[in-house]
Amino acid sequence: MTEPTLSDAGTEAETVTSADGTEIAFERTGRGPPLVLVHGASIDRRYWDLSGVRETLAEHHTVYAMDCRGHGESEHPGEFELEREFEDVVAVVDSIDEPVALLAESGGAFHALEAALRTDNLRSLVLHEPAVPGFEAALDVEEVFATMLALLDEGENDRAVTVFLEELALLTPDELEALRTDPTWPTYVDTFLETILPKLKAEVAADYEFGPNRFAELTVPTLLVAGSESGEWLLEATDAVADALPNSRVVTIDGHGHEANVTAPDRFTNEVLAFTRDRR
Repeated sequence: MTEPTLSDAGTEAETVTSADGTEIAFERTGRGPPLVLVHGASIDRRYWDLSGVRETLAEHHTVYAMDCRGHGESEHPGEFELEREFEDVVAVVDSIDEPVALLAESGGAFHALEAALRTDNLRSLVLHEPAVPGFEAALDVEEVFATMLALLDEGENDRAVTVFLEELALLTPDELEALRTDPTWPTYVDTFLETILPKLKAEVAADYEFGPNRFAELTVPTLLVAGSESGEWLLEATDAVADALPNSRVVTIDGHGHEANVTAPDRFTNEVLAFTRDRR
């Protein structure tokens, strides 16, 4: 692990080297048992600051908020491979000298699920609607991609990102409004073009298949968090992961969708902290 470096935002970041040599950045805040945060198809580790979730968690944990590869201060590898995303989470988790709680959302929760098979340094696992590939088959993904690419060709970048969030992530209007009105939205649009879209293409190319039997011996205590208003495919994926894991349970945040951690941060953090506290 490298010595801390000063980020552009004026906060200290540290880096670890992932299995393929890519430098992965994370920011350490707070005090207490270690908790690693993994964002999904969002801007970077600042995602956890949208509604103060990281600050609240840092009152009880030493929080390690990582930038996934290509995001924030982490190195951009040029080309993306799905397996490398799993390895990046492992690199951060294994750099900590005691068992950690691992909290991840959406695509990051999928990566964390796979990472959990590749490390022995977990105390507990919290997965917020893991966006496991394959369950979105009921959606016309190819048509959505065609629409996004056409908008990008026309220079309608903002609208292309909105289509992704509306039609694939299936955000509620309130959730979309919360993201679009945040000061980080323009950077998110740029991140989508440079990183998120290439990652989505790599994920499709990987042709991942969810095999429940692979997780039969993953006994780390796991909490799955869902929003009652989330898209059907995300809820199906959440239930499938819960069924596959032998030591898991699901909690539902009523009245909220896929971004419940943004629109209902108190309820979200209460569930997370109650679970991690019980697993110390």
